[in-house]
Amino acid sequence: KVPAGVIPLLIDAGQAFGTGHHETTTGCLEFISDLVRPGMKVNALDIGTGTGVLAIAIAKLTHQTVLASDIDPVAVKVTTTNARKNNVSPYIKARTAKGFSHPVLKAKAPYELIIANILARPLVSLAPSFRAHLVHGGTLILSGILRTQETMVSNAMRIQGMTLVSRKPKGDWVTLRIQG
Repeated sequence: KVPAGVIPLLIDAGQAFGTGHHETTTGCLEFISDLVRPGMKVNALDIGTGTGVLAIAIAKLTHQTVLASDIDPVAVKVTTTNARKNNVSPYIKARTAKGFSHPVLKAKAPYELIIANILARPLVSLAPSFRAHLVHGGTLILSGILRTQETMVSNAMRIQGMTLVSRKPKGDWVTLRIQG
């Protein structure tokens, strides 16, 4: 049963990663809830989408197209299926891509909101690409970061001229909100 005032998400992980229950996904969903308003116009990208839970949450709130990418083609199929189950398939464009390598991801840039719930080292490697594909003043939500890796990730973003705005620690994990 869905409580009043909550937007339900139906997620079947299948062979993909992410059901929305892990601390990293919860942190991302909380930041989405803090920042994204119903009907808001936002050019958003979910990198490392897994099951598509974060892209689907944005699409349900905004009714805007959200790009969702993953290096795993199975995850892209699962995302497409979950988008259909959540009645947002017209808004989710899922693509198999490593980083920003897909032409569709490049064509839709710059983004006002980029979410990446992957791992700390890939986040650090993607720091220059995040900066290059995020509008000035845009928001970057990063997770998949152990608390012991937080400084490494935030420093990589700072070197690119981005600023840590806030953080959501949960257990051993932390989700960061960065401004470009």
